[in-house]
Amino acid sequence: MKDVSGRTVLVAGATSESGRAVARALLAAGARVVVVGSDPARIEAVGAELRDLGDVAAEVADLTEEDAVLELAMRVHARDGAIDGVVHLVGGWRGGGGIPGQSDDDYRFLERSFTALRHVSRAFWGDLVASTAGRIAIVSSVTVLAPSAGGANYTAVKAASESWMRSLAQGFAKADASAAAVIFRVQSLAGLEDQLAASVVGLWSTDASGPNGSVVTLSAPTGG
Repeated sequence: MKDVSGRTVLVAGATSESGRAVARALLAAGARVVVVGSDPARIEAVGAELRDLGDVAAEVADLTEEDAVLELAMRVHARDGAIDGVVHLVGGWRGGGGIPGQSDDDYRFLERSFTALRHVSRAFWGDLVASTAGRIAIVSSVTVLAPSAGGANYTAVKAASESWMRSLAQGFAKADASAAAVIFRVQSLAGLEDQLAASVVGLWSTDASGPNGSVVTLSAPTGG
């Protein structure tokens, strides 16, 4: 299969604008989508919004809690079987104030996205390795290449997430799996949601050896 049709993809952080855009694009391409969020009312609203578009299931889980992720995996496996993809869009921004302003409270808030990535990728690792086209993707930041004092906490967490994704990529290659770990970088995701969605769908249009371990920068088209 050279596309995502018929595959099951989990979208974490699905209540965001980017999460909804990715889910819509995957459904339009024929995928079954599992949307995941931590707020019951918000994730149920997303599920209701998407159900007319295709095969979608809504799940509530705190992805920063390991037991909650393991329970999520059991529910998904019982209902849908193994999954073929994870799109990890859990995140947020806090910053400013230079180095003295990089508070522990802000760091703990930002670190939740990295913790969630670790839990989800470990829980579904076996699925991705066994799939004939496993894919996992995150959205990172171009600030990883040019950190600033005001965004030190944020960029440190993004850099850790990128390092984890490269470790997944090496693990896929070592296992000789048809799986790929891909990093998308943005300056700001606002306005790029549809571009991200199309890029995610496109991950299933090529063999894993191409995108595995790759970094793709998304940016708004320049006016002419």
